[in-house]
Amino acid sequence: MYLTVPDKYRQATDEELRQIVLDAKKRYGRRMTILVHHYQRLEIALLGDFTGDSYELSKIASERRDSEFIVFCGVHFMAESAEILSADHQKVYMPNPLAGCPMADMADIGDVLEAWEYLKEVGIAEKTLPLAYMNSDAKLKAFCGREGGLICTSSSAKAAYEYVYNRAEKLFFFPDRNLGYNTGRRMGIPDDKIVVWDFRLDGGGIDPDRLRGAKLILWKGHCHVHTNFKPFHVDDVRRQYPNVKVVVHPECVWEVVDKADAVGSTKFIVNYIAEQPPGSVIAVGTEINLINRMAYTYPDKKIFELSGPICPVCPNMYRTTLADLANVVENLDVFDRIVVDEDIKADSRLALGRMLEVH
Repeated sequence: MYLTVPDKYRQATDEELRQIVLDAKKRYGRRMTILVHHYQRLEIALLGDFTGDSYELSKIASERRDSEFIVFCGVHFMAESAEILSADHQKVYMPNPLAGCPMADMADIGDVLEAWEYLKEVGIAEKTLPLAYMNSDAKLKAFCGREGGLICTSSSAKAAYEYVYNRAEKLFFFPDRNLGYNTGRRMGIPDDKIVVWDFRLDGGGIDPDRLRGAKLILWKGHCHVHTNFKPFHVDDVRRQYPNVKVVVHPECVWEVVDKADAVGSTKFIVNYIAEQPPGSVIAVGTEINLINRMAYTYPDKKIFELSGPICPVCPNMYRTTLADLANVVENLDVFDRIVVDEDIKADSRLALGRMLEVH
């Protein structure tokens, strides 16, 4: 069990830690792959074999069949997804297994099952398909698989909505209400056909007749990072920089998304910044480590966080340190790996497989 990093790594210099990782990469070759999410610290990203979003990295892991050891620098649901998609001979590790995701935790499977039973009581479960964001627990992914639903990423949410509405009258989206709402607006779903299920209230806090009339049911979850961004932040940067480009993640609230020049996934944001000409001024509405890495990568552009002094940092992504990474790659034989129960894995693969159909 992961308790603390041994003194050997905690007391080492950054250069010593980097060398431990580089030595391990040389020793294992293609037998070990280090995957790094866009929101990781710069020093971690520089040591990764691949950098990307959660879906992209999980797909890479599933395709590298000659890689026995998958080291996922991210948060727990990401490593779970890599484990679900991995082959039997592959082992998945997290350098810091304590790195979770508060938004994923907001959709507890017990609460979800209770909500689904209520939909049965009011007579609409059979008309509804569940759709879970990639940023969710394996048990929620498995539930979607069992009930005929699927998984989506922020970039494939619209296509996933189309998949659902070609097969059902109603869609139940978990766990991020903002991505769900923004996608619904993009699909032309009116507000009077959208309801938000509050898992803390009986019946989701929704009148049964309104629930029956809804086309889109949103779980009341959110990302702590992206809800930091407010409409006035966009107004302020436009006043300060008249030629600024504002690009934000779709986990932001609608009022921010509506004011932005561009909206998309972490991969979209990376590509958007890369495509802007030298001298561009770009305000970014997402996690600070991605913003800092983009500023480091493109010194010929002014790239900064949209919210100014309100630093949009994900503390769970920030948990993974060089000491954590050095510890795991030097101790793969004894380090606890990420394991998903076979029944959950099988149902999750159904949902992820449907995602691949539409991605």
